[in-house]
Amino acid sequence: SSSLLNAFKRRLTGRGSKRLSAAGSSFLFGTTKYNHFVCSSRIRCASSSQTTTEKTKEESAAAATTKTKQLYPFDVIEKKWQSYWDENETFRVEEDAHLATGKEKYYVLDMFPYPSGSGLHVGHPEGYTATDITARYKRMLGIQVMHPMGWDAFGLPAEQYAINTGTHPKDTTTTNINRFRQQLKTLGFSFDWSREVSTTDPDYYKWTQWIFLKLFEKGLAYQAEVPVNWCPALGTVLANEEVIDGLSERGSHPVIRVPMKQWMLRITHYAERLLEDLDDLDWSDSIKEMQRNWIGKSEGAEIQFKIKDVDDTAMEVFTTRPDTLFGATYCVLAPENKLVEKICTEEHKDKVEKYVNEAQKKSDLERTELQKTKTGVFTGAYAINPVNGEEIPVWVADYVLGSYGSGAVMAVPAHDERDFEFAKQNGLGVKWVVKPAKGDLNESAEEAFTKEGVNMHSSNDKGLSLDGLTTKKAKKECIAWLDQQGFGKKKVNYKLRDWLFARQRYWGEPFPIVYDNANPDVPIPVSESDLPLTLPDVESYEPTGTGESPLAGVTDWIETTLNGNPAKRETNTMPQWAGSCWYYLRFLDPENDKQLIDPEKEKYWMPVDLYVGGAEHAVLHLLYARFWHKVLYDIGVVTTKEPFQKLVSQGMILGEVEYTTYKDEQGNYVSIGDKGKDLSQFESISLKETEVVKKGKGYVLKEDEGILVNARAHKMSKSRGNVINPDEVVEAYGADSLRLYEMFMGPLRETKVWNTRSVEGVYRFLAKVWRLLENGVDDSAA
Repeated sequence: SSSLLNAFKRRLTGRGSKRLSAAGSSFLFGTTKYNHFVCSSRIRCASSSQTTTEKTKEESAAAATTKTKQLYPFDVIEKKWQSYWDENETFRVEEDAHLATGKEKYYVLDMFPYPSGSGLHVGHPEGYTATDITARYKRMLGIQVMHPMGWDAFGLPAEQYAINTGTHPKDTTTTNINRFRQQLKTLGFSFDWSREVSTTDPDYYKWTQWIFLKLFEKGLAYQAEVPVNWCPALGTVLANEEVIDGLSERGSHPVIRVPMKQWMLRITHYAERLLEDLDDLDWSDSIKEMQRNWIGKSEGAEIQFKIKDVDDTAMEVFTTRPDTLFGATYCVLAPENKLVEKICTEEHKDKVEKYVNEAQKKSDLERTELQKTKTGVFTGAYAINPVNGEEIPVWVADYVLGSYGSGAVMAVPAHDERDFEFAKQNGLGVKWVVKPAKGDLNESAEEAFTKEGVNMHSSNDKGLSLDGLTTKKAKKECIAWLDQQGFGKKKVNYKLRDWLFARQRYWGEPFPIVYDNANPDVPIPVSESDLPLTLPDVESYEPTGTGESPLAGVTDWIETTLNGNPAKRETNTMPQWAGSCWYYLRFLDPENDKQLIDPEKEKYWMPVDLYVGGAEHAVLHLLYARFWHKVLYDIGVVTTKEPFQKLVSQGMILGEVEYTTYKDEQGNYVSIGDKGKDLSQFESISLKETEVVKKGKGYVLKEDEGILVNARAHKMSKSRGNVINPDEVVEAYGADSLRLYEMFMGPLRETKVWNTRSVEGVYRFLAKVWRLLENGVDDSAA
């Protein structure tokens, strides 16, 4: 602190209009005298009660009458420089002169926001401030910096608002973007606004459609019947996030799962590359692991189980433990598996149909929840185990998903916890075929033995003997035998599913696909010269009730021609993920109408050197963007295998701490530290921060420190009423106070708790710095 003070003194000594006392115990800024106090961690400045002129007295009086609105004029300072940056395009990037010379570059990018009607919240500036600091620092080093901003503007909220009000989503989106842009400029970020893009701009989604055509050409885009969330009452397909406990978020109507033809993207073809290339990225281990788990690579065997008395029918299962095949005592089909209807016997038909119908009302998450009791019904059919010829019952159960593997599993209760639980519940057999490598196996145990070990009871008279082999060797031997006998083969499986790439909505990119009326089931790509295929204006944004999007009702738009023959356009639209898969490239060449990006600009700027965004996008957005980038790499559009070299996921900012105490029926306070008391039976009372004090690791009532109170911060939400509007913070304390406070809250990656009083502390700190330098820095120095 003393060093900092001396630096200030030296700076001020060189100014003719400033004076320092000989003893250095006080110093003057203009006409106001200040005393300094050096503390262990900061300089405290207090205005002296002495004044040098009557003018100072008058100024003090004027300040008092306005309740000292500001300790320093941040509104004047910030507005001045923000206007200057805007008018002079200070942060505009002109890279053309540097493409040939190869001047060092740095591409720093924020995950661009969805411009919602509620505007920015205080979580947005956290990441933006971090990238802004980095961008400004790199510029000071003489590095060519790319720091753009744009809008991920397609989405359900704008369309829902259109349904409720009749306002075109385009108008709503434009209004919201204008508000977001103004908020960001008010916060003083050094974005290059000349490169601003919006995914809803036809000039932008022309190239989103172009990428889809390339995916289609490569066989990576196809149509398939897949289960979707269908709401009969609303007459539309719902996204997973629009379904809560089997009911629609809007109106709480029943939702069922039904098959419907949808566009799919073969992201599974890139599963191995998506896994391998993670190793070369500067990402946190936790984010990499989330992606690995989502891709879910597993090695094992694909095995054929013939169905008894059903000709030419076999059930295909994938297992990572072929060494336990002799222990299989039953098989399970997913309710949506087409084999269910084919193999179900007449005797069990009614029960099976009822169960399948009930399963359609559940989400995948509900069905696979670990804590839930596993349910299922017997189909009446039997599968034949290929290694021992045993006939084992086939059940249908909703804990098996049709979207994973083949939608069928072999069950080995002795060596799988889930299978063991289901077998005990339904009276199915348990056969032990693996024992510990050391020690004995307790075959009467009430839990499965799931570890690797040594095989037993695993031999047949057809040349397969696994007894005495370790798990690793037994797997290898069993797979070789199955392959030789024609019952199976070695296989690598991925939990990753192909990407369902369609929405039955209006507000999204139209597919550049038409169907010849003479052959309506065959999709035909439109010519690249006809892009962009723009959205038509519609009279109603309501779903059609048939499962089709509102575009299905726009006859003039749907009906077209193909080589002179009548044809119809695709009426589905792309999901919101589409535009955000490649926006980082468009920033580099935003006005190019001839190609997606100039090769020289791509080669100079890519990859993104620093990418910052919320951890909630750690899987889907990043995985989808990496997939599209690899496709673009394969067709020669980009020269890097990965789009984002370094990734930082910012932590969440929680609302202010909420304090709660409880009272019993007699009006007595109840401490949350009282063991054995169910607090839900007592009246809860919200407290102000001034009514509690810190004691130990918790908080207690100020009036009775024996009462421990509940102190907890929650995620910001409108329903809790704890959302902090950055506009209000900027109005009261200035943009620099907000930005500096968010950087002082703690490490960027960690979850933090908002505290407005701390913003005031940062504001006072900045005011002290301003008073130290008041009139000491002119425009040329700034």
